[in-house]
Amino acid sequence: MNEFMSILLATAGGIFPALIWLWFWLREDMRHPEPRYLIALAFVAGAFTVALVIPIQKVIATMVTGTLIIFALWSLIEEVAKYILARITVLNRRDADEPIDMVIYMVTVALGFAAIENALFLLSPLAGSTPVETFLTGNLRFVGATLLHVLSSATVGAFLALSFYKTKSQKAVYTAIGIILAAALHSGFNFLILRAAEEHLLRTFGLVWVGVIVMLAVLEFIKRLR
Repeated sequence: MNEFMSILLATAGGIFPALIWLWFWLREDMRHPEPRYLIALAFVAGAFTVALVIPIQKVIATMVTGTLIIFALWSLIEEVAKYILARITVLNRRDADEPIDMVIYMVTVALGFAAIENALFLLSPLAGSTPVETFLTGNLRFVGATLLHVLSSATVGAFLALSFYKTKSQKAVYTAIGIILAAALHSGFNFLILRAAEEHLLRTFGLVWVGVIVMLAVLEFIKRLR
């Protein structure tokens, strides 16, 4: 497989699954859907975040020892960066006018981030491995890693939503708690995936699914906030 086809297939393999998840999450806001151009902007912002985060993570990897500490810092950087890009591009706009919008936009940014990250992971298998390995890598990323990004960013979005009608200082506290909790979830699951035996990976990914189900229940509460 030549280099161009590898890049093309990896890009498609990263973006299309993310768009499927995006369609699923947008259904949570069907009563008052967000403008499509803002959804697209949030997705692109998430994709752009990857280019900002990777150089910083590489520097940290050379300065810090200890896998758990590195994962914790990497996760914190990713969550902070996704939030900052979301805040700059969409969260401060007039259309973000109800609590559930905070979750929808944060999830969209996360899926843009996951799309590019997944494409980068797929590039290595596509470069010289078998189609079966490529398929398995893509599906594990689709089921596990993408949902992990969604869950962590949805956590930030949920805290933004819960503080939607609160004072500016209260919003700052809620935001900080959301980012710290999201980073803890992110680094914790990454560490479990690294340490888990191959036959137990699906069990670890199952924990991510449990977290997503809990988050969907939280969304039903957020929809009722007035």
